[in-house]
Amino acid sequence: MKENKARILLVEDDLALATAYKVRMEAEGFDIHHCPNGEEAMQEALRYHPDLILLDIMMPKISGFDVLDILRNTKETAHTKIIILTALSQPSDRQRAKDLGADEFLVKSQAVIADVMKRIRFHLGIKEPEAA
Repeated sequence: MKENKARILLVEDDLALATAYKVRMEAEGFDIHHCPNGEEAMQEALRYHPDLILLDIMMPKISGFDVLDILRNTKETAHTKIIILTALSQPSDRQRAKDLGADEFLVKSQAVIADVMKRIRFHLGIKEPEAA
């Protein structure tokens, strides 16, 4: 029997970055949906039922902070794992994300894709792949 793939909702308005993450996550066996803005992300979170949401903060239409706040206050998504992946690096931004219920806050300039993948696996309770 084939095991179900973990579902990840990638919310990122930078198409090149989103594509890089999507390719890597699919290569590691995840089922990925991508949304370029916060408005679509909220609709997709309810439709797709992701196991984890990788959420940017600075986006068109609705900011990631607002998306995070709404998802945490929506019954269907209140317990979904949410990792913030943003260019913002101020302690006040990190604190705001924590106060709104983010599971983790990663700064794009300080985290390579491999680091982000480790944190995704950690939050989903997935064991690290064996080294070849």
